[in-house]
Amino acid sequence: MNTYDLTVVLAGSTTPAKKKALQKKVEDLVKDAKGNIVKINEWGEIDLAYPISKNRTGIFMNYTLELEPETAKDMDKKLNLLTEIIRYLLLRKE
Repeated sequence: MNTYDLTVVLAGSTTPAKKKALQKKVEDLVKDAKGNIVKINEWGEIDLAYPISKNRTGIFMNYTLELEPETAKDMDKKLNLLTEIIRYLLLRKE
């Protein structure tokens, strides 16, 4: 298993209930991929350098994951389909 960093950006206007629902979706995606969530960091609401989908602020969440390389590619595709996420980045840690 490899270690990955997943950073997710939600719209700044996202309610706490929607944020919690999205966390559950990410946890389910990792579980389906037979991976582990090592750590979750919530960075809070941060001003964006430029507007993304008319949003000037974003709620940043960072996950440290353990995944197999094949399942990481599938997870990348599934994250792209979640409409609540305005940006995400999945990187392998060395």
